[in-house]
Amino acid sequence: MSPPSASLESPPASGKADRDASAWHRQWNVANQITLSRLVLTLGCLALMDAHQWGWAALVFFVAATTDFVDGYIARKYGLVTVLGRVLDPLVDKMLVGGAFIFLSAVPEARISPWVAVIVIGRELFITSLRGLLEAAGKDFSAAWSGKVKMVLQCAAVVAVLLELATAPPADWPQAHPIFYWLKVGLIWGAVISTLWSAWVYIERAAKLLRPADET
Repeated sequence: MSPPSASLESPPASGKADRDASAWHRQWNVANQITLSRLVLTLGCLALMDAHQWGWAALVFFVAATTDFVDGYIARKYGLVTVLGRVLDPLVDKMLVGGAFIFLSAVPEARISPWVAVIVIGRELFITSLRGLLEAAGKDFSAAWSGKVKMVLQCAAVVAVLLELATAPPADWPQAHPIFYWLKVGLIWGAVISTLWSAWVYIERAAKLLRPADET
C-alpha cells in the first residue's frame, strides 16, 4: 500500500502563508492606516505644543481630528471594522484630546484649569473600563451620539485655545484676541458639559445592560 501523499497530511505552506497575508491585509486596511496616521499627527501636534508653535499645532490638531471622522466613515461604509481598529481608534483619540488638554493646562496663558483635563481623561478611562466589562459579557456597548458630540466640542475647544494663543498679543488684528478668548471660554464649557452628559448617557445604558433579565 502506497503512503499517503503529503498534500493529505498537511495543508500546503503556501496556503497558510496566503491566509496569514489575507488576515494581515484585513487588519491593516485603509481605515486603520488612517488611524495610524492620526497617531503620528498626534505626536507631532504635542511636540509643536511643547515648542509653543501654536499656529502649526492648531493646524495639525485640526487635520488629526478630521481623520477621526474619516476613518470611522470608511470603516463602516466599506465593512472594514476590525478588532485592531476597535482598539487603536479610541486609544489614539484619547492621546490626541487628552494629551492636548494636559499640555495646555500647563500653559498659564491658556487659562485652562487642570480640572478640565481631569474630567476629560477621567471620563475616557471610566467609559473604556465600562465598555470592556460589558463587551466581555457579550453586551453591545457601541458608541452613542453623545460621545460624538462630546468629541466635536472637545476638539473645537482645543483648536480655539490654540488659535487664541497663536494670535496673542493681537498686534496686527486687535479684535482677534477677544474673539478667540470668548469663543474659547464657551467651547471649553461646552466640552466639559458634553463630557459629563456623555458619561451619564453611557452610565444609564450600562445600568440597563447590567440589570438582571427578570427586572427588565
